This record gives sequence, C-alpha cells and structure tokens, in this order.
Amino acid sequence: MNTQPGGGRVAVVTGAGSGIGRHTALALHGAGYRVVLAGRRAAALQQTLDAAGDEESMLLVPCDVTDPDAVRNLFARTRARFGRIDVLVNNAGMFGPSVPFDEIGHEQWAQVVHTNLTGAFMCAQEAFRQMKEQVPGGGRIINNGSLSAHTPRPHAAAYTATKHAITGLTKAISLEGRAFGIACGQIDVGNAATDMTAAMAGGVLQADGSLAPEPTIDVREVAEAIVFMAGLPLEANVPFMTVMATGMPFAGRG
Repeated sequence: MNTQPGGGRVAVVTGAGSGIGRHTALALHGAGYRVVLAGRRAAALQQTLDAAGDEESMLLVPCDVTDPDAVRNLFARTRARFGRIDVLVNNAGMFGPSVPFDEIGHEQWAQVVHTNLTGAFMCAQEAFRQMKEQVPGGGRIINNGSLSAHTPRPHAAAYTATKHAITGLTKAISLEGRAFGIACGQIDVGNAATDMTAAMAGGVLQADGSLAPEPTIDVREVAEAIVFMAGLPLEANVPFMTVMATGMPFAGRG
C-alpha cells in the first residue's frame, strides 16, 4: 500500500515538458501521485518521464491547451487510464513579446491570452466536470499565477493582463467548487530559475528604464510548494501562495 502523501492519487500537470511543470510533475511523482504529463512537445514530455523512470504510474499526453479537442482528449485519456482526476496543476503558459504597450500586435496579444487564460480555463473546466462526477467526488485545481498577477513588469502588458485574469478565474472556481468538494488555489512565482528566466542574470528591464540583474530561486522550491498545496485534505485550501526570490525587486516594484 502506498503510504506517501499522494497515496496513488492522480495529478494532471500541464506544461510538464520543462521548467516549473517538469519539476512539479517529478515532485508529485516522488510524493506518490500517479501523474499525467501534458504539453505541446512530446519529446520534452518524454524527457520528464525518463527522469521519473516510471511508465506504470505516469501517462504522457501531447496537448496544446489552446485546442479544445486536444484538451478534451487529455482528460478523456486520463480517465481511461487512471479512472479519476484528483489534482490539476494548470501550469502551461508563455511570456509573450517584450515590447512597449503600443507595439503589441493583435496576433501576439491573442496568442498570450489563448495560452495563459483560455487554455487554463478549458483545462480547469474539464477537470471540474470530472471532479463533480467521479466517486468519491471532489478534487483540487492549482493555477500558476505570477508576481505579475499583482504588479507588472515593463513591456509585459499581455502577460500581466492574463495573470491578473487568472486570479479572477481562481476565485470563481473556488466559489463554485465549494458545493462539490472542489478546492482551487493559485501559486504566484517570482524568478524561479528556468529556461524562461535564464536571461535575468544578465539584466532585466526595470521600471525606471535601467537594466539590472535579479536573483532567482531553485525551481524545486516551487515544486515542493505545489506538492504541499496538492497534499492538503479537501477541507483545507491555500487560496493564494507567493514563492519568490527574497532579494528580487517586488515590494516597491515600480
């Protein structure tokens, strides 16, 4: 019998081919969860699966979260393989163009919105439906927000707008999930060391127009925070958690 915190429960992780998603999937697997790896790049997902070394308790499903059919297929395959969904980590996302507000193109804006917001909505909706219907019912949805869900960086209007919207989505899911034992929380991450943040060591645009390097934290610290959120009994919830590099310019940013 599995006596680890996950207890054989089923977790779906989007964006599991790299960065926070990969480390979260591996941390959940290490805590005893059966894990579904979702992402656009099958080869990257395979690398995550290989790192875990356990095909029996993991399922790889290539999925573009902006494609409704692909999202439905992700959750249908999860049900077919494992029978239920206990945790969704809504992690897939993109930063988008780093350009002044008046230079963002419509297609650039739409791509960020479709990936970060609409994709998260569709995945959460499919998980919510399954969590309502399964026996025993209930589950947990964890949305990946950002410090940009609180305050922006320069030249990141599309990303900032979607992350503020994720906060609203988190609150709405939390409210409507109460009646069905569905908990929803959000983790807001600041400067986890991933490929996406690699350039920060060389200097990041600040609100005063200067460039300055910023500290980062080990991405595994974020993954462990998500494992903690996921492992709570459904009677308890972390609505919002911020995990960030202590020395980064967040307090007073701008």
